[in-house]
Amino acid sequence: MLKQKTLGGSFSLYGKGLHTGLNLTVTFNPADENYGYKIQRIDLPDAPLISVIAENVVETTRGTVVANGEARCSTIEHAMAALYALGVSNCLMQVNGPEFPILDGSAQIFMENILKVGVKEQNAPEDIYVIKKKLEVKDEETGSSIVILPDDEFSITAMISYGSKWFSSQFATMGSLSDFENDIASARTFVFMREIEPLLKAGMIKGGDLDNAIVIYEDELPQERLDQIADEMKVERRDAKKLGFISHRPLKWSNEPARHKLLDIVGDMALVGRPIKGRIIATRPGHTINNKFARLLRREIRAHEVQAPAYDPNQEPLMDVNRIRQLLPHRYPMQLVDKVIAMGSNQIVAIKNVTSNEPFFQGHFPQEPVMPGVLQVEAMAQAGGLLVLSGLDEPERWSTYFMRIDDVKFRRKVVPGDTLIFNVRLLAPVRHGVSSMKGFVFVGEQVACEATFTAQIVKNK
Repeated sequence: MLKQKTLGGSFSLYGKGLHTGLNLTVTFNPADENYGYKIQRIDLPDAPLISVIAENVVETTRGTVVANGEARCSTIEHAMAALYALGVSNCLMQVNGPEFPILDGSAQIFMENILKVGVKEQNAPEDIYVIKKKLEVKDEETGSSIVILPDDEFSITAMISYGSKWFSSQFATMGSLSDFENDIASARTFVFMREIEPLLKAGMIKGGDLDNAIVIYEDELPQERLDQIADEMKVERRDAKKLGFISHRPLKWSNEPARHKLLDIVGDMALVGRPIKGRIIATRPGHTINNKFARLLRREIRAHEVQAPAYDPNQEPLMDVNRIRQLLPHRYPMQLVDKVIAMGSNQIVAIKNVTSNEPFFQGHFPQEPVMPGVLQVEAMAQAGGLLVLSGLDEPERWSTYFMRIDDVKFRRKVVPGDTLIFNVRLLAPVRHGVSSMKGFVFVGEQVACEATFTAQIVKNK
């Protein structure tokens, strides 16, 4: 049962923008629960906020650009990768210009500063979106594709191909987000020498140098032409006959370009707005297809906003029927929870197997047996009772009683043969013996019933 997280304090970073060459300052601040990621352009009138979500991406040519009306901000992907990898759910980023500083061209400095101020757990639950089926986007023109498959972690394999004599193809793999800090974060952005002249003419790399990017010099140029490029970029001149990777620091890994592409995927997936559990396989990824994929995931999440908990019938229960009877006073025919399979401080997952022998089917209805909705709500409440009672001393001496039921919705029939999965979560800490909860009943992946209810915990006489 994960909780949302924010920064333990604020920090600022200073540097030039890769595209604009401007001297920029970006400040990262803690934010409230359910705030998400927002960028504030403090240099503009009224300091507009930009929500950092996939739908607000307006350009992906040489980085990820988000906008809200006329307010734009680019080169955000490295910072977003660091926040996402360290589990930061809520953050306000204030910047005094149209992009984040490029720093060393990686996520390393962002990571180091987040770790310095620390990450603070909040009270609100963090909803991980679990991938349960294959999803894919393709770009037939570029040959790019991204596939996501079910997995127990958030993992990525990135494969790149450029037809270069210095690296025709590479791949990089991250087994889980715990690998990001040591294996991915310090991978730097890269550019081919053949791309530099067009970018210079377009005014897109005014802040580029050999400290914030790896330059791949693969085809020999006339010395005079190479000198002109160096002078325009304000970097030292180099021998035109020496081909290879050019930067002030040597490659950290032979596949550093592939690792950086993986880093960009992590940053762009932060714009999904939810942590993801699944394996991404990316072929020739880039910000454009990354954003298409992030938008696809957001549509999928909206279509399945509430996910059924994983249920393995072979799993040993946390509570069996005998333990449940020790905590709850309910007996046949009103004991409606068969076992508990997961429980944390504020959430419980329980099971009810609905059989044709349930007594209520005799009259509801003889020709078309349907479980009464009121009993589905009662079963949710019993699961919630197990959650709150299990935290008490001598729980068998206490009972829970309904005080209020709100927002009840029934979405499908429950019939003999169905297995009900209850997911009940506390909406607030128990105070003065009163508990508010939100509950869902699932049949397979479908929501059958949901309700919000308040109960009072009363000591038995």
